Amino acid sequence: MSKARPNLLFLFSDQHARRIAGCYGDPVALTPNLDRLAREGLAFDNAYCPSPLCVPSRMSMLTARHPYAQECWTNDDYLRSDAATWLHAAGAAGYRPALAGRLHSMGPDQLHGYALRTVGDHSPNWGGVPRHDLGVLDKANDPWRESLQRSGVGQSAYQVKDVATAASACEFLEAAAQTRRDGNADPFCLTVGFLLPHPPYVAWREDYDRFSGRVPPPTHGKPTDVDHAWEAWWRENRGIGEVSDDETMRARTAYYGLVYRLDTLIGQVLACLARLGLDDNTLVVYTTDHGDQLGERGLWWKHTLFEDSVRVPLLMRWRNVLPAGQRRAQVVNLIDVAATMLDALEAPPLPHAQGRSFLDVARDPCAAWIDETFVEHCTDSVPAWTGGRPVQQRMVRSGRWKLIYYHGEPMQLFDLQSDPCERNDLANDAGCADVRERLLARVLDGWDPARIAERIRERRRDKNLIDQWARTVGPPDEFRWHLAPALNRLEAGAK
Repeated sequence: MSKARPNLLFLFSDQHARRIAGCYGDPVALTPNLDRLAREGLAFDNAYCPSPLCVPSRMSMLTARHPYAQECWTNDDYLRSDAATWLHAAGAAGYRPALAGRLHSMGPDQLHGYALRTVGDHSPNWGGVPRHDLGVLDKANDPWRESLQRSGVGQSAYQVKDVATAASACEFLEAAAQTRRDGNADPFCLTVGFLLPHPPYVAWREDYDRFSGRVPPPTHGKPTDVDHAWEAWWRENRGIGEVSDDETMRARTAYYGLVYRLDTLIGQVLACLARLGLDDNTLVVYTTDHGDQLGERGLWWKHTLFEDSVRVPLLMRWRNVLPAGQRRAQVVNLIDVAATMLDALEAPPLPHAQGRSFLDVARDPCAAWIDETFVEHCTDSVPAWTGGRPVQQRMVRSGRWKLIYYHGEPMQLFDLQSDPCERNDLANDAGCADVRERLLARVLDGWDPARIAERIRERRRDKNLIDQWARTVGPPDEFRWHLAPALNRLEAGAK
């Protein structure tokens, strides 16, 4: 393998709201390491996730395919083991892809092309078996009202796990440097999967206190009379129609603390990379699987197609190859990130990829690019958080315009150039009829919500049987990092 072939360090977090970062304009957020990465590389301002839900977004990131193309829509869907991922392609090019930390894959395949995994997931491999026990933070990690009630100062096991993940990543880099000193110049390919800043909205005292009294309230934190019916239903179903100012600010302050802790751990990995002299020919990529509403529009968590839920931070640094200190306005998606990393590694493209490499755009802001991407959110009525109501939604972002399609309900249309907070729905504006119809045709092109609903129901029958099998047989959890309930604590009276 050519010595000029780059290393790859892919930093992948969980539920990082794009706006909570200094390099994305937040004057309160403390993210010095991400900010430095942006100064020394590129920041993408219009990057989107494939789905505002962990598993479908992450599995699409692996394959560079949209959720509908591989029938992976929900957090209990299984990605087929014979689905080619960007790790398989990197391996075919001579890399030995390694993973430290979070993947969130369901089923027996906990590698999907990784040749080495040093820290596993906290969640079980199979549905139907008991999930992790968070002790006093029970239900605080999922879309339940308890996540706001049980927020503030304390510790979740997620923080402890991420400390172990960062340490493992540094150990891998140390070993890579030693291998190089021993005369083997083969490049490395390392993914570091962090859990932070995913809820529980609980931060260590030192991290919480950094932001106490400094965090702003949501820009648009209250519901309005003209909100979409689905949006209003979601608030009611999740019990967040009336959230106190104390709950809001406590959860938001803790979230800022979690982002700070994530940044600190990323800084440890980047410092190790630099100390070992490995950063000059290493492409560093940072992004997350989806965002978090954090009280905007009176909403929390993800599960929506509004910007705070689906637009994600994306940073790239490749010294002497990519420009430093620049931004890109092109509309891209995590499925494009997978294609781009393969392009940079000179690896074969994935045969069925829908993602496109934007490496030329990274090099040159004037390079040709079609500013369009899609995000979908689909599930049946089974998950507890759906309240018995199936969801089939898809959005398209095309240039300045964004259309959200709700199957069986009115659509929404926003001009993000003049209305970045999505407050003015133009779907019924006669002057926007042509735009609406053009984007509606794009949303429905190759995407059939009725067929998707049918396939999810059909797959549910298989999953129910597998769940019953898992409960009865108790299959082993490969690579599982078990969360001890005692690692979770919550201080009373945090403000």
